[in-house]
Amino acid sequence: MKKTRKIRVKVFGLIRDGNRIFVSEDYDSVKQQKYYRALGGSIEFGETSCAALEREFQEEIQAELKNIRYRGCLENLFTLEGKPGHEIVQVYECEFIDPKFYQLQELVFIEPTHNSQHKALWIDISRVKSGELRLVPEEFCDYL
Repeated sequence: MKKTRKIRVKVFGLIRDGNRIFVSEDYDSVKQQKYYRALGGSIEFGETSCAALEREFQEEIQAELKNIRYRGCLENLFTLEGKPGHEIVQVYECEFIDPKFYQLQELVFIEPTHNSQHKALWIDISRVKSGELRLVPEEFCDYL
């Protein structure tokens, strides 16, 4: 039986601090490439995208958000670990309530859905714009 692929609906939080943005770091073993992505995750049935954003930050790094502002929506067609993906992403700009998050060098966290370990850190926007660091989805860069 053929497996049905689904479009995933996600929400990402854009958090800035001067010329830095807060992201998670990951690695695609098929492409042998490191990449960065804003924190967030899937929106559950019956949940608003804003509520999902707050839940995801709470689940992943135990952080509360403030000044949450809707920025837009993007569509992302991609390949990860050799498999095609398709997602619709709601983008919000926001801030951490607790100032300790702005002082972090990096934070290791467990992503609850896949029980996988990830690292969150601040990266310089100029390193993304120069192409030195790969931020995904690429269209997310339009919000920087």
